[in-house]
Amino acid sequence: MFFRHHEEIWSAFPRLAAGVVYVRGIDSSCDVSHEMLRLMDAARAKHGETLESELPEIQAWRRAFTTLGLKPTQYRCASESLLRRFRKEGYIPPLHPLVDLCNAVSILYAIPIAVIDLAKVSGYLEVRRARGNEIYTPFSGPDEVPEVGEVVFADATNRAHARRWTNRQSGFSAVSPSTSSALIVAEALHETAAADVRALLDTLSPLVAGMAGSEIQSCVISSAGGRFDF
Repeated sequence: MFFRHHEEIWSAFPRLAAGVVYVRGIDSSCDVSHEMLRLMDAARAKHGETLESELPEIQAWRRAFTTLGLKPTQYRCASESLLRRFRKEGYIPPLHPLVDLCNAVSILYAIPIAVIDLAKVSGYLEVRRARGNEIYTPFSGPDEVPEVGEVVFADATNRAHARRWTNRQSGFSAVSPSTSSALIVAEALHETAAADVRALLDTLSPLVAGMAGSEIQSCVISSAGGRFDF
């Protein structure tokens, strides 16, 4: 299998950088509460009273969404939504140990992170413009067809595993207690995206590898034509 961005995405967003992690042997019974608290404390110290809308990482995604014809205050990237909730409630409720770690790291770096159950992905995963024949399954409600031109995470069967790029993941491939292997994708568009994505992977990778001996592969893709084979 492999992960990549379509050339059209690189052309439109040349500052794009993606950190990708393949993880196998996930143990959903792991206790990551200590790591979660440490990461959330670090996020509070880093961001202070700064509003998420003032962070360069979030501002870059807002500009991208505007370029894509989306209202950035109606459709927010995943990290902005997490930061808003974290600022208002002071914590992020636990869902699954792998997802919890990724959410906490996403808050710390203000960079959206997708976590996808690979058992539900066919062939490959490509970030590209929708063609109008993709199927997207939300967490609730009937299946949807993404609009032509919308940026999606699509596999070989034209199933969309995310809509509006970093805005909304699919319930079809969401991580669950039965998930044994997953692909983690962190994407950034701001000026220091490549360096920050590398730092994010340096933080996240050992935490994921520590989940009861999970095996991982990772890389940073920061130029057109980059591809991660796993």
